[in-house]
Amino acid sequence: MRWTVLESPIGEFSVATDGAAVRGAHFGRVEGAADEPVDAVSTQAAAELRAYFAGELTDFTVPLAAPRGSDFERAVWAAMTRIPYGETLTYGEVARDVGEAGAARAVGVACNRNPIPVLVPCHRIVGAGGKLVGFGGGLDRKVKLLELEAGVALRRAWSGG
Repeated sequence: MRWTVLESPIGEFSVATDGAAVRGAHFGRVEGAADEPVDAVSTQAAAELRAYFAGELTDFTVPLAAPRGSDFERAVWAAMTRIPYGETLTYGEVARDVGEAGAARAVGVACNRNPIPVLVPCHRIVGAGGKLVGFGGGLDRKVKLLELEAGVALRRAWSGG
């Protein structure tokens, strides 16, 4: 697995690839990360992330490796990928969506263990009533990601496309 780091509005952001898929992402620079993409997948991931951060991309197409985790965690991570760009769900709503209505806290733990943040959008999950709570990358990054998506979604809605 090789790491590539790129600059973004939320600071340095590192992406790990294995030549076939993205296997991980990390807020900040991972030691030993390359400053330029190291393979075709990291080239695609970097391009898509740059377009996402520029407000030009709303859906990632770069291949993602199936992350390791419990059945529950994998169900939560899959649910995250179904939250539309520019929208949020609460931890409780995701718990209900994965068939564990009383597991809102466990959803929070699964979010914290998400190995591919941003590409698997754990930032789109919020506390009850829309409260901004918990984020492995820090709440300041969560706010920036949600503001980016909300702004793009509004501009697209107002422009009809």
